[in-house]
Amino acid sequence: MGELLDLDPRRRESAEPEQLWREVLGEQIRRARHEHDRTQTWTAGRAGISPQYLSEIERGVKDPSSEIVAAVAGALDLTVRELTRRAVLAMPYDRGTRLREPSPPLRIGPTRISGPVALAS
Repeated sequence: MGELLDLDPRRRESAEPEQLWREVLGEQIRRARHEHDRTQTWTAGRAGISPQYLSEIERGVKDPSSEIVAAVAGALDLTVRELTRRAVLAMPYDRGTRLREPSPPLRIGPTRISGPVALAS
């Protein structure tokens, strides 16, 4: 197998590796759970996952699917959008990059879901 090369010189010079999305998301899930004064067992039960899996998500060990993120957000009375916003705002800012103006929001019509869907309500 060949070695993967990172051609971005800013990353090679960086002393600290960039934090992974799953780590930042997990931290925000834990913060939200603590804000609501909920245990992992209670939150996991409401989301329909095991407490062990929720623990792994919160520690950034597991990369949850979008369905699991939606279930955990719902268990904490948050929307996926709010949980994602919190995670994005918590991402460390790389002073070497220049921020762009945000793109206008996409206009998407209603979505139809077929088949059984089991999300926390």
